[in-house]
Amino acid sequence: MIQRVTAPALFPPPGYSHVSVVEAGAKLAFLAGSVPLDDEGKLVGEGDPPRQAERVIANLRAQLRSIGSDLEHVLTTDVYVVSSEPAVLSSVWEVVEASGLSAGPHSSTLVGVACLGYTGQLVEITATAVVPEEARS
Repeated sequence: MIQRVTAPALFPPPGYSHVSVVEAGAKLAFLAGSVPLDDEGKLVGEGDPPRQAERVIANLRAQLRSIGSDLEHVLTTDVYVVSSEPAVLSSVWEVVEASGLSAGPHSSTLVGVACLGYTGQLVEITATAVVPEEARS
């Protein structure tokens, strides 16, 4: 269903692929940014980017499961981290890798930004995923 390609002419990326390909006819889902809020709307992991990343991944999984998909069906992500420090970005990427989200590995962009939408928010992830055929309605 998903073909993941690392371009042989490019340096091998650490934990993601250069390209994800899906043949026409697949049902795609374009997910809104997953944020580190609990089910009551409270921020999880204040001041702790890796903890926020864990909650963001859990929320992303809930988004995917609501449409019959899951992390292994994610084609691409954009991971936003409020920081200009490579070590902080790396600590969030370690959470992404440990989650199984990068098991494909999917195509991803990791970006340091100045701020995100909620006060205290340090991490957000947007995603595009395939909805498996058996979940299509």
